[in-house]
Amino acid sequence: MMNKSALLLFILALLIMPNIILAQGQKSVNQYANPLKNVTITGKVIDKDTGDPLEYATIVLVDKDKKTTGGITDASGNFSVVVPKGVYDISIEYISYITQNIKNKQITADENLGVFYLAINMESLGEVEIIAERTTVELKLDKKIYNVGKDLTVSGGTVSDVLDNVPSVSVDVEGNVALRGNENVRILINGKPSGLVGLNSTDALRQLPADAIERVEIITSPSARYDAEGTAGILNIILRRSKLQGLNGAITTNIGYPNSAGISGNINYRTGDFNFFNTTGYNYRESPGGSKTETEYFNGSEPSTFLNETRDFDRKSKGISTNLGVEWYITDSASLITSVVYRDSDENNDATNFTDELDSNKNITNSIFRFDPEEESDKNIQYAVNFDKQFDSNIDHRLTFDFQYENSEEIEQSLIVQNGDEVERVQTIEEQNSILLQSDYVLPIGENSQFEMGYRGNFSELNTDYSLEFNENGDFVEDGDVSNNLIYREYINAVYSQFGSKIKEKFSFLLGLRMEESRITINQLTSNDFERKNYVGFFPTLNLGYEISEDQSFTLGYNRRLSRPRSRYINPFPSRSSPINLFQGNPDLDPSYSNSFDLGYLNQIGKLTINSSIYYQHATDVFSFIAQGSDDYYIYDTSQTVNINDADFNDLNSQYTLIQVINRTPVNLATNNRFGFEFTVTHRPTQKWNINGNFNLFHSTTKGFYEGTDFGAENVSWFVRLNNKYTLPSEIDWQTRLLYMGPREDAQNETKGMFSANMAFSKDLFNEAASISLNISDIFNSQKRQSISTTSEFYSDSEYQRRQRSFNLSFTYRFNQQKKRDSGERGDGNGGGDDFDFEG
Repeated sequence: MMNKSALLLFILALLIMPNIILAQGQKSVNQYANPLKNVTITGKVIDKDTGDPLEYATIVLVDKDKKTTGGITDASGNFSVVVPKGVYDISIEYISYITQNIKNKQITADENLGVFYLAINMESLGEVEIIAERTTVELKLDKKIYNVGKDLTVSGGTVSDVLDNVPSVSVDVEGNVALRGNENVRILINGKPSGLVGLNSTDALRQLPADAIERVEIITSPSARYDAEGTAGILNIILRRSKLQGLNGAITTNIGYPNSAGISGNINYRTGDFNFFNTTGYNYRESPGGSKTETEYFNGSEPSTFLNETRDFDRKSKGISTNLGVEWYITDSASLITSVVYRDSDENNDATNFTDELDSNKNITNSIFRFDPEEESDKNIQYAVNFDKQFDSNIDHRLTFDFQYENSEEIEQSLIVQNGDEVERVQTIEEQNSILLQSDYVLPIGENSQFEMGYRGNFSELNTDYSLEFNENGDFVEDGDVSNNLIYREYINAVYSQFGSKIKEKFSFLLGLRMEESRITINQLTSNDFERKNYVGFFPTLNLGYEISEDQSFTLGYNRRLSRPRSRYINPFPSRSSPINLFQGNPDLDPSYSNSFDLGYLNQIGKLTINSSIYYQHATDVFSFIAQGSDDYYIYDTSQTVNINDADFNDLNSQYTLIQVINRTPVNLATNNRFGFEFTVTHRPTQKWNINGNFNLFHSTTKGFYEGTDFGAENVSWFVRLNNKYTLPSEIDWQTRLLYMGPREDAQNETKGMFSANMAFSKDLFNEAASISLNISDIFNSQKRQSISTTSEFYSDSEYQRRQRSFNLSFTYRFNQQKKRDSGERGDGNGGGDDFDFEG
């Protein structure tokens, strides 16, 4: 409900609006009637705390005869009003903000009144932060911004759940994030790599609570300001941080089935020149899942043999994450933010594997029971300092410095039991230290242009120590062919500059160039192999925008990007996911480069918004994973690996069933061409009914040979997501989400389509100070990956399900916060904000 002060201001706006409209309508007549008596006053209105432009702020001018005229600001906060020469009382007004007044202002010529910084009126607002109820979209020249609202299907969930509901983004059953079907996506927190992500971004995104997110930026055509890493683009997750005076925050608790529980909260306290903020979450989750695989080994001229595996997963994970910081407003134009991020999580993954060996007639010849109780612990800590200086009272003219230090540690270990005997001991220890240095300078040029330049340095070292031991007569003996210690260093220095301008309020462009120098060292301590790779890359970017009208616009983007191989991809020592499946890195792996084009179109037709794009990407030296049968064979009966060239190979082959070990390795194949089309449609038929859908279709062609074999492949795939939200009687919100991911394939693998459905209900309590929500994830228990792999050595049919259908009940209580109702939002919120600002 609107309080009295806000209501009075709203009534005042209604009273003067007819005069404003009349003045705007007569503007052209007055200009031509006596142009010497008319002048133009301009300026800009900014939120003093956030620095964001205030759209639809009202400028009121009252002359000595009490005649009123004025205007409103556009999406960039700019205003331009034509008035006769004279003396005026001027007021700059916005609902729930303190009005600024200029008395007896004499206007005799065109004049720019400068920038007005409006502060929130604490008395009228009652020290209440307004939280958006529904997700809205803003279009910038180089990004789409999804302001995360009250999405019921992720209430009490995690960041991974939020991303799976954002247009253009998909999350598969293993938690891997893809942008337009491409998994080579760069994930940032607040514009930078973060300790909240750590060594394993997939697991980390499941730990961070959804309530911590303010918005997600989808950057499919990144400008030169961003790292060139990630050929698919960038997902930038912006965490929530209030700047209101006083104390405000929210707390959410949740319980679920399969057994899960959690509590998370965010709190802000601002007093004077200091703003203290914290977001903390703890969760416990059990995730039962399973897989089954049926494999046929061709065995050359001999009859085929078969191997059937059934695996049950019993995962238990718990973790705490916290982000604690303070912002010091040194002056009106300078601030300093210091923060500490800490994450500590543990996971127990008990994997039970039942394996049957079958002969050519599919008769079981041997059965094996294998139990792998893997324990994993992750710890991340990050220290960050940010300094922001604005010049000449201009929010756009600024200089920033960033320093960030991060330490991450991950330990995985298990003692594997086979048929009742302890047979293997496996341990992986990873420790990474990273330093980030960054500085950006932004200089506005005139009213509509902007120049930007900056530097970023990323310096990281990853130490991976992998140990595999076999039980030999009661003693565990290390396997020297697999156990190894790798130190991987990656030092990247980058500089960039870019220039953007808006011409005649219709056409905008942002042109940039980034240079990155990469220094990579691969120090394999176990084998004394040392390799260094240095390369320099230039990455041009171009983003264009054209506004046909207030409701229609086009964007065109081009960028060049790269994908660097991870340390695991280049480690020549193999690592095992099972005794018969090895992953072996390729030290000769080179970066993959891509050139991408993106043409976007936005059209708002009443209550219907269509946001579409056509994109094309050409990539060279793309990473492809080749699965081949090796010369090694595994004997389940003796937990022994034997090579085909060993002297006792034939004797062992006659006594036992030997299973060929499959080796999977990454290689640089020649080229990949990806062409696609996507569109997002939002429609709000009534105040209580909101529908939105997202569709993405792409065609991928890979061409390349490896060791004389053609690994080229064509793949046409698509996914569609539909959200429907309706307010039932008694103000109960009901939301459903349907997702279908189409089939896809490459040279060796074919994955079938997958359907899933989620449903949620929510009810506000205590005058909207609290909410209770129930959501059901994967209603039909259908979120399973089914795939077929075909090579010259084997044929495999598999099914994998990470997590079963789940139920979650959550309760949120807000203090000094309330939701922003749809009727109180600026604009329609369906997809506006296409002001093509230059945010980099």
